[in-house]
Amino acid sequence: MRVGVAGSSGLIGRALVAALEERGDEVVRFIRTSSSDAAGSIRWNPARGDVDEDDLRRVGGFDAVVNLAGAGIGDRRWTVARKHEILESRVAATGTLARVLRESGVGAGAGAFINASAIGWYGSRGDEVLDESSASGSGFLAEVCRAWEDATQPLVDAGTTVAHLRTGIVLSARGGALRQQLGLFRFGLGGRYGSGRQWMSPVSLFDEVRAVLFLLDHPVSGPVNAVAPSPVTNREFTKVLASAVRRPAIFAVPQFALDLALGSEMATELVFASQRVVPGVLASAGFTFEHPDAASAVAWALSAAP
Repeated sequence: MRVGVAGSSGLIGRALVAALEERGDEVVRFIRTSSSDAAGSIRWNPARGDVDEDDLRRVGGFDAVVNLAGAGIGDRRWTVARKHEILESRVAATGTLARVLRESGVGAGAGAFINASAIGWYGSRGDEVLDESSASGSGFLAEVCRAWEDATQPLVDAGTTVAHLRTGIVLSARGGALRQQLGLFRFGLGGRYGSGRQWMSPVSLFDEVRAVLFLLDHPVSGPVNAVAPSPVTNREFTKVLASAVRRPAIFAVPQFALDLALGSEMATELVFASQRVVPGVLASAGFTFEHPDAASAVAWALSAAP
């Protein structure tokens, strides 16, 4: 299978490319035009809507395309400029891919398009159990996810099978939120956020990649929640992580402290949002998780740490 991958340099992208190559697929990476290594890749500048036409013709078509491109949501404080970058980087990359694949004729061979999204689509919903049939929520991240998913519409209209991969908190010691927490927890300084009653929906990086591979082999249309089957409260997750590193977790980080550190909007939506999400579509399609809960996902992440 020839698979195009945009966003191949990120945490998920690197792991996905490695898994695709390991099983014998041909990977064609979409890379920035400034990159010096264009062999076997397609050069593009999604912010300007540019894709190298010669590279496209050389590749000749795809069996599927996976789009993971977008500026990091938790990398920096949410200034007005950063929020614009977060939104536009996703919409521009998705829109550019959708337009080019459809207009160039190359997209006619892309039988499946898997576009990254996030469970931020649902907003903060308290104890409500959320599956793919649940309505969208409110807030900046919900707005981003709606625009992100809407940008695939040209491919949907062209008859391409488009899956919106609504990913939860990806657990890996190599990056993301878990890596940021590990240092504190290993020194016995970890703790719950606020009351700890807010729901979290994690997924191991291993299962995230497996879910993408599954969707490449069993294409489905529409939203797909990439989360482990057993969501967990922040209080419970704190206990799991503390136990895994064999340290106490007696502290609680008050919301005002994170409001000051991150800004109120970012803290509210990234740290204190309550999202009790389940993987209804993947379960119905027959996908099984190697790490179905937080404990097994954290144990894998620590065992796979470099």
